[in-house]
Amino acid sequence: MSQTLYPEITPYHQDHLKVSDLHSIYYECCGNPKGTSVVFLHGGPGGGISPDHRRYFDPEKYNIVLFDQRGCGQSRPFAELEENTTWDLVEDIEKLRKHLNIEKWAVFGGSWGSTLSLAYAQTHPEACLALFLRGIFLLRKKEINWFYQEGCSKIFPDAWEKYIAPIPEDERHDYVSAFYKRLTHSDKAVRAEAAKAWSTWEASTSKLVQDLEMIEKFGEDEFADAFARIECHYFINKGFFSDEDQLLKNIEKIKHIPAIIIQGRYDVVCPPETAWELSKAWPEADFHIVAEAGHSLSEKGLTELMLKATDQFIKTGSPKISEA
Repeated sequence: MSQTLYPEITPYHQDHLKVSDLHSIYYECCGNPKGTSVVFLHGGPGGGISPDHRRYFDPEKYNIVLFDQRGCGQSRPFAELEENTTWDLVEDIEKLRKHLNIEKWAVFGGSWGSTLSLAYAQTHPEACLALFLRGIFLLRKKEINWFYQEGCSKIFPDAWEKYIAPIPEDERHDYVSAFYKRLTHSDKAVRAEAAKAWSTWEASTSKLVQDLEMIEKFGEDEFADAFARIECHYFINKGFFSDEDQLLKNIEKIKHIPAIIIQGRYDVVCPPETAWELSKAWPEADFHIVAEAGHSLSEKGLTELMLKATDQFIKTGSPKISEA
C-alpha cells in the first residue's frame, strides 16, 4: 500500500536553547508529548528543518523533536563557522535531550543527517532507541571527490558547468579549497556568487528527476549562504573526524541498537556504495535499496519506506520492514 506523509501539524512547543556562549539553536516539539520520542537530524550540514520534516511520524504516537543545527535556519548566529564542528553538534543533541527531560529517543537522519546520527549514537548509545538512516554519507575523501571534484560531473555536465563557473582554471584542481576561499571572503558579492553555485549544484542533482522549485530555493541568497559555507567548512575539515573511517570502525558500539538503512538506487549525491559498505559492517541493520529514487527524502519511494519504518517501530520496537 502506498503511504503518504502524515497531515501538516504545528509545534506544541518551540524555543531557542543556548548551547554555548556564542550559539543558540532553534528547536520545536510536535505530536504527542507523551509519545515515543524521536529527534530529526537534517542534512547539509547547514540545511535546516522544514515543516514537512514533522510529517514522517505518526503525531498521535510520536513526540517529534526537530532543531536547526548551529548556524542555519532559525539558529543564531546565522552562517557562523566558529564553534561549529561535528562534536559540537553531537553535544547539542545531548543537551537538547536533557533539556527536554527525554530519557531515550529514536534518531532519524538522512545524508549529512545520517553522518550525524551515527556520530551521536556512537558517542551516546545509551540514549538511542533506534536509528532511521537514509542516503548514507560518511564524509570520506572518495565521497567528497566524487561529488565536488570529479565523478558526478560526468552525469550532470550542464549543471557542473554552472557549479565551476566562479572558480578560475588555475584553482580547479581542488574545488573544495577554492570554494572555501570564496565562501569565507570579506566581499559579500564574491561570497554570494560562490554560495549560489555550490548550493544550486546540490539541488540540481538531488532527485531522480530534476526539481526546478528545489533548485530555485537552494539558490536563494540567505539559504545558500549558510548551506554552502557550513558544508564547505565541514568538508575542508574532513568532518572533524580523527580517521576518515571512524564511523565504520566504531559500528561495534551501536550494533545492538535497532536500525534501518534506506538508500536510493540512483542517488548520485551520496552513491549507494557507501550505504552498501555500512550494511556490510553492520549486518544487524535492516538494509533496503529503493529502485526508483535518487537522494532527496521527499522522493516517493524513500518517503514511503521511511514512513513504513517509523510506523513499524511503534508497532514492534524495531524499524525492520519486510519489503522495499
